Amino acid sequence: MNDLNQISKIIVGAAFEVSNRLGCGFLEKVYHNALIVELIHQGLSIESQKMLPVYYRNELVGEYFADILVENKVIVELKTVKEIESIHFAQLLNYLKASNKTLGLLINFAKPKVEIKRVIN
Repeated sequence: MNDLNQISKIIVGAAFEVSNRLGCGFLEKVYHNALIVELIHQGLSIESQKMLPVYYRNELVGEYFADILVENKVIVELKTVKEIESIHFAQLLNYLKASNKTLGLLINFAKPKVEIKRVIN
């Protein structure tokens, strides 16, 4: 988990850096693109809009696209919403289960201070 904690710490720092530089009020895509730039600047490998398959009884039944997959270990889901709601947590938890990942970060850029929630599978 130590590796995940270190990656998480860098992602959180990058999110605060983006928030400090851009402030609130932009569309989600702007923060998505800025966070990608910052994560790469921090030396992390990322995959944007990473397609992850969903299986049911060993049959492919769908796919979803993680906003950002960092170091092939941490799923980052971005929001620009008034409040993070339980549906956002459920969505990220499902993504973690489907991809067999342990850690996800839910990042909301809609407030003056960026809001970050850890989700563990």
